[in-house]
Amino acid sequence: MLKRTAAMFAAAAVTLAAALTLTAGSASAHPAPAADTAARPNVSVTLASTIALNDCSASLVRYPTSLSSDRALMLTAGHCFEGGMPSAGEVLQNVASSRSGTLLNSSGRRLATVRADKLLYATMTDTDISVYELTTTFAALSSQYGATPLTISASHPAANTSIAIPSAYWDRTWRCTLNGFAGTVEEDQWTWHDSLRYGATGCAVIGGSSGSPDVDTATGQVVGVNNTINEDGQMCTLDNPCEVGSDGTTTEHKGQGYGQETYWLTTCLTASNAINLSTPGCLLPKP
Repeated sequence: MLKRTAAMFAAAAVTLAAALTLTAGSASAHPAPAADTAARPNVSVTLASTIALNDCSASLVRYPTSLSSDRALMLTAGHCFEGGMPSAGEVLQNVASSRSGTLLNSSGRRLATVRADKLLYATMTDTDISVYELTTTFAALSSQYGATPLTISASHPAANTSIAIPSAYWDRTWRCTLNGFAGTVEEDQWTWHDSLRYGATGCAVIGGSSGSPDVDTATGQVVGVNNTINEDGQMCTLDNPCEVGSDGTTTEHKGQGYGQETYWLTTCLTASNAINLSTPGCLLPKP
């Protein structure tokens, strides 16, 4: 995994400024602001709407059906949960939280400190994902700071999708083309499925970039969350993920990085944009 402790990297981490508590403003119930998502080449992916945590990266996101009056959402990796990495088979839902992070603009400058009061969902089983509900609405963030959330794609990405991975923790962006998908990836006690396999060049992600959004550069939409990379060439150990074939054969490639699917979230939404694991067709693991 690519999580880093604040103590180890305090000097390099983005410094969190004095807390600015955001309160929800009044807003009409219309779709949350989103960039034009019509397919087009070379969308300019910047650090806008990324969030620096104390040990990971995150992003301000919306579902395709989110309303401006909805509470804003923060996406990061499951192993970035502040209570520690969930065990294999563990699913967390609707847990009180006080997680905060620094929201950045396109040039990497601080806009505000955003706060969560609820962890909506987190797991490291089958995928590696966390979604938090912030204390303010999309409309309030837009009116006060001009912040526009990234939209989570409702579709599975294509095998050769060009992606950008903007990390607020490191104030930098990696870019590469997906090299298809890994049916099963194992790392230590955890197993993930249908993982985004990063191309051989351009996405040599590092610790602290965990939880960064994988952004499709043709649409500007989020298609994954940055997860892990094989650091030492070991087989299936911590920080050294391996791929498992249908016959059980394991292979590893030093420097191979992975992301996890995010469209799974959209398969579990109710009409009010709440995550309901009983929704027909929901792909997220259940407790």
